[in-house]
Amino acid sequence: MSEDLKSADIDLIQRIIPHRYPFLLVDKVVDIDGYASATGIKNVTMNEPHFQGHFPKKPIMPGVTIVEAMAQTSAVMVGVALDMADKELLVYFMGIDKCKFRRMVVPGDVLEMKVTTTRGKPGGKVWKFSGVATVEGDVACEVDFTAMMDLPKE
Repeated sequence: MSEDLKSADIDLIQRIIPHRYPFLLVDKVVDIDGYASATGIKNVTMNEPHFQGHFPKKPIMPGVTIVEAMAQTSAVMVGVALDMADKELLVYFMGIDKCKFRRMVVPGDVLEMKVTTTRGKPGGKVWKFSGVATVEGDVACEVDFTAMMDLPKE
């Protein structure tokens, strides 16, 4: 694995980040450009547990899970670029800024999350990202967020 790898399937994602059902919110990551940018894909299905209680008669993906899915996309991107598979990388939110929700995300949607690194470098702990989540080209969410990369000790 290296900066030359351009995508991550669900198996590689699970080797990079510790999230599992029901909180693994990205199905694949494509268009990985080192640690500069990537696109996460989330297939939204009615089987997800939050739909039982989040507007049960009109299921809507909670906004916080959309932001979390973008954060997971960023962690996978950085994990691929820095060869973090099987190394127990942990990533923690430090801040969420300029978050706007523009469209509901519902079962059947395919959420595309484009994330860009605005600050961060290999070996650095604090990283900043900008993300835009869309469904069929319509913006669902825009956000800037900061995360701490808890890189494993060598």
